[in-house]
Amino acid sequence: MRNDTPITPARSGDQDAPTTRRSIRRRRDGRQRLIVAGAIAAAGLLAGTGFTVQNAVATQASIDATTALTESTGVRHEQLSVYKTIAAAKAIDRAEDTIAAANATLAATGGKVDASGLAASVASLSDYRSIPIDEVVDLTEATRAAAEKTAAAAAEYDRAQAEAAAAEAAAIAAANTPDGARATARTLAANQYGWGEAQFQCLNQLWQKESGWSYTAYNASSGATGIPQSLPGSKMAAAGADWQTNATTQVTWGLGYIASAYGTPCSAWSHSQAVNWY
Repeated sequence: MRNDTPITPARSGDQDAPTTRRSIRRRRDGRQRLIVAGAIAAAGLLAGTGFTVQNAVATQASIDATTALTESTGVRHEQLSVYKTIAAAKAIDRAEDTIAAANATLAATGGKVDASGLAASVASLSDYRSIPIDEVVDLTEATRAAAEKTAAAAAEYDRAQAEAAAAEAAAIAAANTPDGARATARTLAANQYGWGEAQFQCLNQLWQKESGWSYTAYNASSGATGIPQSLPGSKMAAAGADWQTNATTQVTWGLGYIASAYGTPCSAWSHSQAVNWY
């Protein structure tokens, strides 16, 4: 038998070419060339669109991550719910603590400063159980800031008051010395009664004799008290409740007594020289 003897009938579209081993090999080689050409064309198409193997890997990674996130969504939601519950509880606790501290600040100010802003903040925050947590957080911070501002203003008020009290105490201490009492008497005599230096010299001699210008002077035999030797000393309460400790109060009362009883210090001094009292 010859090698090119047909072994199968020809296909309907290939009637003129007998089916031999040689023709089979030619068709197989042709198909391989078509596959290679198709691969080359596909590679060219992918290169033309900018798509690479790296793109494919990255895309797959994104898909995998999305899938994983989707699969864990339920767990994430549960965790988020727990976190929100914890945050809400902490916000409530902080609001309650802030209200307590703010009320303490309001009580401590005691009308020293304008605390209306803080009072309004406390009133708004008091509804913390019925308003959104975000608002609770904001109101808590606002109330804390208002409390700090009010406390600072009250502290400044206290500082100013203490400073004024210290200054007053220093002035009283200075006026309570003999020289301080004289200076006070000279000023009051001129300003309130129009008595000049001559009258003051009479006054100076009179009260130097009576008490040595000491606000603590006391005559055990008569009970006369203080710089002007008031009898009894309680009469000087008409000039001030601090008559026992304040030389200025004693001087003020003594000048009024001289003006009403003798008219001038020189007349009172003359009487004292004549009868040893005034």
